[in-house]
Amino acid sequence: MATVTSFLSKPPSSLSPNPNTLSSVFSSSLSFFTKPRPITTRLETSRTAKKFTTKATAAPTKKAGSDERVKKVHSIEEFDDALRTAKNRLVVVEFAASDSDQSLQIYPFMVDLSRQCNDVEFILVMGDESEKTKELCKRERIDQVPHFSFYKNMEKIHEEEAIGPDMLMGDVLYYGDSHSAVVQLHSGEDVERLIEDHKSDHKLVVLDVGLKHCGPCVKVYPTVIKLSRMMTDTVVFARMNGDENDSCMRFLRDMDVVEVPTFLFIRDGEIKGRYVGSGKGELIGEILRYQGVRVTY
Repeated sequence: MATVTSFLSKPPSSLSPNPNTLSSVFSSSLSFFTKPRPITTRLETSRTAKKFTTKATAAPTKKAGSDERVKKVHSIEEFDDALRTAKNRLVVVEFAASDSDQSLQIYPFMVDLSRQCNDVEFILVMGDESEKTKELCKRERIDQVPHFSFYKNMEKIHEEEAIGPDMLMGDVLYYGDSHSAVVQLHSGEDVERLIEDHKSDHKLVVLDVGLKHCGPCVKVYPTVIKLSRMMTDTVVFARMNGDENDSCMRFLRDMDVVEVPTFLFIRDGEIKGRYVGSGKGELIGEILRYQGVRVTY
């Protein structure tokens, strides 16, 4: 869990937190995703003006499907133009090399994601293709491949090195989600409106509070998306990144959120409890408990 510091403000009376600490652990065998074999090889990459070399252990690869949605760029100018054209859409860039087995292993999964996520742009840069791509890698400070960088509005918002398919999928969902059943909140006022909207229907509101660069928040988010689709008739799922702006940070302080991810369980305008952590089973157990399902711990 990530820690959030300097929370001194008291919560507003309309959303007073439940003083009881929830520390229950719920064991679950539910599995929501088919997990491809993880890629664990750590690349050692050295880059010079003349040569871009990689070292990796060979492993079985998945055959890539049609990759027409992955744009290949060959220079700094093409790269900057692609980011500019994408505007506020998420852009996922894989920096790879032709002699990197790990690049070959992860690329088919990026192709799959490109076909599934139509509102996300995907770019491939082969660092050893030419002097121009070497210059691009140098400018972006790429020292290992595969290296994934995530951009919005031409600004780099996140990056990862030597990751596997699960982490790549989690990052894309976390930083690019704009079409799932999870309501995206951008201020304390958004939270107040959401709660007010669901006072009359008595639905449970599950608010996922995290930070932009929080590994556990990214890890659990695919589960949040899956649950939001499964429980759409009875539960409302929402998300807020506390470090998005001052209003979100004030909300975290008001709610005494000191670690993320924190899940707030709200019904009829009141916070009934919270769960702090990224455990899938524990989260499911807490949601079921606040839905009135008897859970044995």
